[in-house]
Amino acid sequence: MPTAGDVTLPPELAGAARLLFGERLDLAAGYAELLATEGVVRGLIGPREAPRIWSRHLLNCAAVAERIPAGATVLDVGSGAGLPGLVLAIARPDLTMVLVEPLARRTSFLVEAVQSLGLARSVRVVRGRADEVAAGTTSAGVLVGDIVTARAVAPLDRLTGWCLPLVGRGGRLVALKGMSAAEEIAEHAEAVERLGGGEPSVHQCGVGIIDPPTTVVEIVRERIVHPPGVRPVKPSKSARRSGSSAGGGRRARRG
Repeated sequence: MPTAGDVTLPPELAGAARLLFGERLDLAAGYAELLATEGVVRGLIGPREAPRIWSRHLLNCAAVAERIPAGATVLDVGSGAGLPGLVLAIARPDLTMVLVEPLARRTSFLVEAVQSLGLARSVRVVRGRADEVAAGTTSAGVLVGDIVTARAVAPLDRLTGWCLPLVGRGGRLVALKGMSAAEEIAEHAEAVERLGGGEPSVHQCGVGIIDPPTTVVEIVRERIVHPPGVRPVKPSKSARRSGSSAGGGRRARRG
């Protein structure tokens, strides 16, 4: 196994790690080792990131678990090396996680990591873009979750367009963002509304546990909006007449 620096949990972060990962802390340590070795070798994270895997990546992502309801199905878009999707799957064994990633070298790593960490029962890897998953054109078919997550994928307007179609009405996009989250919301609020999203809200995760806390932007899917240039297919006149007759028959039988 290649080596890429020391990824031992720093003593000053041990308390936060125990709070966020609980009994699965050893599993998180195994994932940290994978990131620092195979993840670096395959170019998924930079070699300088290895010493900061716990502070910058694992704890930062695990803190987001507080924004996800129990038993949720979560789609992690642009999962890359599994951030935040694999981290959340480790921290929250109650979740059903789908890692969505278009690049082959990344999906290969994710599949191997899921197997190595023993997470195959709760984690699925799907190769494809978000729009392909929403349209059902990948081998996985149409996938819809309760929550969709994303970290460092795209500006909020594009991210909303890609991610909201992956949740049903009332589902949420939970996007990990930096300190400029409020400015990004101000810039893209109108686009979010056009795409069927509610008013974006900013939340700090892990307050009192990690410093700094993780900033997330949440957007609820309030309306179903069809992509530009795509309109629902209208039935033919004969189909409408047939449907009307059938509907009338069903109502009569229920009566």
